[in-house]
Amino acid sequence: MDIVLSGIRPTGNLHLGNYFGALRNFTKMQYENNCYFFIADYHSLTTHPTPENLQGNVKQVLVEYLACGLDPEAATIYVQSDLPETAELYLFLNMNAYKGELERVTTFKEKAKSQPNNINAGLLTYPTLMAADILIHRSHKVPVGKDQEQHLEMTRTFANRFNRLYKVEYFPEPVAYNFGDDLVKIPGLDGSGKMGKSEGEGNAVFLADEPNVIRKKVMRAVTDTGPVEKNAKKSDPVQNLFTLMQAVSTPDTVDYFNDKFNSCEIRYGDMKKQLSEDIIKFTDPIREKIKQLSADDDYIKKVMEIGKEKARASGSKTIHEVRQIIGFR
Repeated sequence: MDIVLSGIRPTGNLHLGNYFGALRNFTKMQYENNCYFFIADYHSLTTHPTPENLQGNVKQVLVEYLACGLDPEAATIYVQSDLPETAELYLFLNMNAYKGELERVTTFKEKAKSQPNNINAGLLTYPTLMAADILIHRSHKVPVGKDQEQHLEMTRTFANRFNRLYKVEYFPEPVAYNFGDDLVKIPGLDGSGKMGKSEGEGNAVFLADEPNVIRKKVMRAVTDTGPVEKNAKKSDPVQNLFTLMQAVSTPDTVDYFNDKFNSCEIRYGDMKKQLSEDIIKFTDPIREKIKQLSADDDYIKKVMEIGKEKARASGSKTIHEVRQIIGFR
């Protein structure tokens, strides 16, 4: 059974892109592997060093993880800062991470451009913290997106470097977990790119959004003036709407609006109304579960405590062994 690790930053609510991108696959994966899911509150400080409500954000992400079907009995679900062993391994890995290789990381260069007044050491050493998250449990597989592939490659570099320097075969070489055809890329409502928090509130449909909010967002979604000839190619914004509809609507509904588009009879307003109601219907059970869990502080504390104990059992063993390998007694 492989050890699989995945994390998410507590910087906002989860959206449909998160759900179809990974969360729904996690619910199956947790019963087939030894899974660790963590809330990356340390990581969030690299770009949000003075969060207004870190504790509230952590709770919200945990609640939404659980509402989407993660099972604290089957998987280990924990908060990154509840595992101080991660910070210690991060320190050890930094001793053998080099300035030049860290400065060449694509995401560091991009973040340095976007936040020139906050190019902090944590931003530079983000790959070593990510490596510590993965290696603290000696993970075999990591679900990652395209933007994280370089970080995973660096994790393999750090693992191999540790093994080579100390002449051991301790850390495994983690690889990307491939969801294959089950991975669905959900576009945003702004007409281009993927659904995401960083693109603005109006671009994403969040799992906790109320029906009236969903209707307003979808009705404002970017389209075009409509097809002028039969069987025309769909523009990117219109294709985005159809991709969303394929994810949440019935095949008959998708076929109906496809036929209307191909015959130049489509009314985007009607399509958006239908899409809104289908999204509402799809997210309703998740939204109700979020409300239920948000009101049950005792259960959330229990889940966090269970996750903390399970994560520390794994992490403390790794740190004990790493300290011995390095030479600490």
